[in-house]
Amino acid sequence: MACVWSYNLQNIVAMNFMGIIIIVLGAFLLAGIRIIFEYKRALKFRFGKYIKILNPGFRWIIPIIETIQIVDIRVITINIISQEVMTEDNVPCSIDGVVFFKIDDPEKAVLEVEEYGFAITQLSQAALRDVCGKVELDTILSKREEMGKNIKAIVEIETKGWGIDIIDVKIKDIQLPENMKRMMASQAEAERSRRSRVILALAEEQAAGKLLEAGKLIDKSPSAIKLRLYQTLSNIAAEKNSTILFPFPEEVLPRDKSSQK
Repeated sequence: MACVWSYNLQNIVAMNFMGIIIIVLGAFLLAGIRIIFEYKRALKFRFGKYIKILNPGFRWIIPIIETIQIVDIRVITINIISQEVMTEDNVPCSIDGVVFFKIDDPEKAVLEVEEYGFAITQLSQAALRDVCGKVELDTILSKREEMGKNIKAIVEIETKGWGIDIIDVKIKDIQLPENMKRMMASQAEAERSRRSRVILALAEEQAAGKLLEAGKLIDKSPSAIKLRLYQTLSNIAAEKNSTILFPFPEEVLPRDKSSQK
């Protein structure tokens, strides 16, 4: 009886030990499972040494021994915080913008630079101050697209070695001092007033030319003078409260020379 009991105890212990091994092995296998999405890439490290890039899909790594670092390869947007800039014509202004970039080489982006997002932000801020500080305010206001391209050209010189492609740089907002805003508003109002006066003068010139042409045509035909007189009288009579007096008989009006022969 004692032997049977001892045998059963050994079996129970062995089964428990096997169960523990299975649980530990299962946990070990599950701990190494990684799912990498289509828009991401994973850098695999073994004992801290870079091994390779893992493509999207179901992947397994050795827990504790191997680790991965995920990199997003979609287009990433970073804001350039407002920068105080003194333009070439000594106008202080605050300018902010936005940078669009994409990681072309995840290996370089992780191994060549620490926190590539922060590095791109710092480069963009310095480039914005440099580019906008070398031009006048009117150029910044009227050529934002060109300013963005110049900033992009400066930033991408550094980032190409990091495996990062700068897609575009846009200047979003330009804040001016209040006195400068009032001056620009006055200037714009004066410009609009000038344009309106020029347009009015051109209209008067054209109207005068047409009246002159009409007068010359009427002078060539006495009948046209009479028709014009009758039309004027008709317009006056439309009011129905006017009395029309002829200070001279109609016969004294010029007649066609052919009818006088």
